[in-house]
Amino acid sequence: MYVTNTETVPDGEIVDVLGIARGNTVEAKNAGQDFTQGIRNIFGGELKAYSALLSKARDEAISRMEAHAEEMGADAVVNVRLETFRSPTAARK
Repeated sequence: MYVTNTETVPDGEIVDVLGIARGNTVEAKNAGQDFTQGIRNIFGGELKAYSALLSKARDEAISRMEAHAEEMGADAVVNVRLETFRSPTAARK
């Protein structure tokens, strides 16, 4: 499966538009990680546990998107965009 964030496939032609290939996931924080990352947040520095969680979630979303695209009969997914949202409950803390 060819996946790109461009609007075209290099050296290729888009023959049919099959629809939107979805690949959603929601990952929850581990309470222990939340505590240790909260302490790190006080002193500064990268929140490595959260970075790893984000990478895991993005990898899973891309994998699901590819599987959905294959189910639709696609051989490529173009113009891919990834977004990250913070939960409303996390914003209140």
